[in-house]
Amino acid sequence: MDSGQSSGHGSPPEWSEAAQTELLKQCEEQFAQLKELQNEIILCEPDMCEKPQEQSVNRLMATEAELKQWLAMEPELLATNAEVLLNAGQQEMLRLCSELEMVVSCCEAKRDKLRETQKCEQKWLEERKEVFAAAAAHVERLKMDQEKLSEHSVLQDTMVKIQKMKRYQERLVEALGDILETHFPLPHNETNTSKKKKNIPQNLNEDLLSLNEILELLMNKTLEAPHDPYVTVDETFWQPYVEVMLRYSIAVRHPENNLKIRLETFW
Repeated sequence: MDSGQSSGHGSPPEWSEAAQTELLKQCEEQFAQLKELQNEIILCEPDMCEKPQEQSVNRLMATEAELKQWLAMEPELLATNAEVLLNAGQQEMLRLCSELEMVVSCCEAKRDKLRETQKCEQKWLEERKEVFAAAAAHVERLKMDQEKLSEHSVLQDTMVKIQKMKRYQERLVEALGDILETHFPLPHNETNTSKKKKNIPQNLNEDLLSLNEILELLMNKTLEAPHDPYVTVDETFWQPYVEVMLRYSIAVRHPENNLKIRLETFW
């Protein structure tokens, strides 16, 4: 036994001649018994004339009976020689050790591979965490910026729109002024002959308002006092201008006072 342990896993145990003889004898006995059992099985085979279903049922019953018998039996040693049992045990232990060494080697290789995979996955996870933290910080900054700007964004947009509308209004007023100045100029003091030909009064008020100024006055009055948009017609209003505005529905008179006019409602 000591020699078998000292020889290591690679050296098989040594057999004595007596142990070999006894083991061969037991093998021959077991082989002879196995042959007898095989002959009995051949003799007990069912007749081929039987139906396949009956054969299957019979085989199933026989198998169940054999299973019950094997379960009820207690295992017996094939050999009683201590040397044979020792050598058989040593061989089995060597085989098991070899198989276990192979299993350990496979497990270690798989463990190393899993460790590498774990390192890669851990690195990927750390990168994803960094990306997520950066994204979350960026979102928080955007939220804070939005909260700061939300209070002023509407007002700022409104102011921009107001400025655009003011510039557009100024351009419209300038264009309207140019048109009115071109097509509706103020009358000028001319010679007596030309005045008689054109039927224009000789004494003109130098403080006459242009048509552009009259329209601007009416518009401002409408915007500043929508409840009372009427303007009193005085000597600064040239009468032909007033008649043009009334004729083309640009202005309307006060229902109770003919000396007051207001801008017509265009909406």
